[in-house]
Amino acid sequence: MKVWKKFARNPLGVFGLFLVVVFALVALLAPVIAPMPAEQPNVRSVLSIPSQMAQDGYSSQPTDPSPKHPMGLSENGYDIKFGVVWGARTAFIISVIIVALSLLIGLVIGTLSGYYGGWLDTVMMRFTDIIFAFPAILLLIVLVTVLGRELLVLVLTFAAVNWATYARLIRSEILKTKRLEYVEAARGLGANNLLIILRHLLPNSVSSLLVVVSNDIGSIVVLFAALSFIGVGAPAGFPDWGQLINLSRNWIIQPQYWYTYVYPGLTIIFFSLAWNLVGDSLRDAIDPRSR
Repeated sequence: MKVWKKFARNPLGVFGLFLVVVFALVALLAPVIAPMPAEQPNVRSVLSIPSQMAQDGYSSQPTDPSPKHPMGLSENGYDIKFGVVWGARTAFIISVIIVALSLLIGLVIGTLSGYYGGWLDTVMMRFTDIIFAFPAILLLIVLVTVLGRELLVLVLTFAAVNWATYARLIRSEILKTKRLEYVEAARGLGANNLLIILRHLLPNSVSSLLVVVSNDIGSIVVLFAALSFIGVGAPAGFPDWGQLINLSRNWIIQPQYWYTYVYPGLTIIFFSLAWNLVGDSLRDAIDPRSR
């Protein structure tokens, strides 16, 4: 409750949370805002994403906005409104799954490394150093090029690259927490290692990860869009904001086709901004040293 009160006093944090809620509603109501074309099967689950954006013809040039297509058509006739709306659902599902998998891997490796120490800590942290040694986007490009551009492959690849940050953070928290008096008391009362980790260490160590998780959701969407923009991300035609930017790159220097990149570009900016504002406000609310 105290954390929420401090968070609510931050207008930027509240604005960020408002934007997150708006994007969540757009993602949830995507079938209503941008109905599926008659030739494509209906999406019956909030976790389902169509494999292709809606198309109206196959024109090699973008088509200006019209009452039928309020945001216009991109290259190859893809409906920009359809891509923007369904891209919100893609962004939420992809980012949440990637962060959840990364967090799970990072928690396991960081907890074991920090709690047991010794040779296990050395081996795990040196492997983590190897992950950090490569730029994330370069490592992603290599892995996706080798393994393929299927959506499942992309999710697993992102998780395989993204877990190292969580492992480092949770390890440092475990190293501090495991020496506190209540942990020693639990050990003296006969609690086994698993009980100490699950009941005493993790609940008092994961709060620092909330800020990183919030910021990562926004940054993963930007990185996912970057891969799509350079042609190694989601499959062609998939409802993703990066795909729309990719389809607009031949027309960026022509002002009359502004709608091909402005709508998806602003959507990416506001989505990332929202999660960063929430993350920064959470950090200020959780940090006991903040006023």
